[in-house]
Parts: sequence; structure tokens; C-alpha cells
Amino acid sequence: SPDGRLLQVEYAMKTVRIGNTAMGLVCKDGVLLVTDKRINDKLVVAESIEKIFMIDDHIMSTAAGIISDARVLVERAQSKAQENKLIYDSPVDTIDIVKDMCSLKQLCTQSGGLRPFGVALLVAGIDESGTRLYKTDPTGSYYEYKAVVIGEGESDVQEMLHKEYKESMTTEQGLNFAVKALKQFLGDEFNISRIDAAVVKNDTKKMEKLDNAAIEAASKNK
Repeated sequence: SPDGRLLQVEYAMKTVRIGNTAMGLVCKDGVLLVTDKRINDKLVVAESIEKIFMIDDHIMSTAAGIISDARVLVERAQSKAQENKLIYDSPVDTIDIVKDMCSLKQLCTQSGGLRPFGVALLVAGIDESGTRLYKTDPTGSYYEYKAVVIGEGESDVQEMLHKEYKESMTTEQGLNFAVKALKQFLGDEFNISRIDAAVVKNDTKKMEKLDNAAIEAASKNK
């Protein structure tokens, strides 16, 4: 626009702000992602909705915004992870995945005939450099966080994170907090079946999806 704003990028950011709520927390024993599947139709099979994606054994991602856009970025990241393993015979670093993802996002903000990706992603993993959690936005910018939330619950849940997050939290305590925050934000709409959670532990360095029993137990903790 004449005043220097990239309106398509701003619209993409607004798309993220009305997307499903997703959060990530770096804990003392690993890194955790928790997201709201946002099931709007009771006839939908909850298990068929995937909102947390495996990029490699030790790296995972979740998104807010246009999930089909996220799927394209995740599949590209999965290919890069496999390529790195074949060429260098070692697991890819989390930051390399994030940089490649954001380079494509940025390209789409300045090229004719393209639109920006209408999605923000959280990328979490454990590599040789340690436990990492990154937030990427539609502009192609990325930042590393200890704890972060994206989507429609961003302002409410981020405030809770500032008050209650501690680096000494275990992943179990982190899950308790995340489920409590979503329960408070969603209110009467909260349901165990609409929550998706996964963790990468320091000892195994492998992504593990958490089942409904673990999420239900977390929802009962104060």
C-alpha cells in the first residue's frame, strides 16, 4: 500500500490469529506441543484430524491458520530431513528445518502471482545443540522461545504462560498447564477428543504422541 504496508501479509497474519490455538513449551526433560483440533462437527472422526506433524524422529511441528498450507511446508521439511540423513548420515538440526521453511515463506511475500502462506508454525525438536522451540510466521520471520502460543487463544494463554511457566517444569507438568489453559480458554467447548499433544524427551530424542488417557489425567489436575 502507499504507506508501506504489505496487505496480503497482514491478511495472512489475521488468518493465523483466528486459527486453532497451539502452544509449545520447553521443559527440563524435553519439549512439548499441545494444540486444539477444533472439531466443529460432531460427526467428524476426531482421530482423523492431525494437527501435530512428525518432521523427523526428533523434530515435530504444529500450526495455526490454513492447515493445508502447513501440510505443504511440513512435507517439504520432511524431505529436507531425509535428504540430510542420506547426504550427511546424521539427523538434521532443528534450526536448518526452520530456516528452509522460512526462506520459502519469505519468497512468497515478494513474488508476483504468489500469495503468502496463511499459517504460523511451531517447530520443536532436540538435536546436538539442545532442546529447541521456534515460532515461524507468514512473513518468513522466526524466533526461538522457551514457551509460546499461536492462534485465537494467543493473548489469553500467553498471559498465563508469562505468569506460570517455569523452566524447571517437567513435560508432565507442562501438559497439565497446557490442558488447563485450553480448558479455561475454550470453556464449555472443551473436550478431551479435540486436544492433540506430543513430546520429544531428552533421553530418547524421539517424538511420542500422547494418548487421550494422558490428556484426560492432565485435565483432572488442578
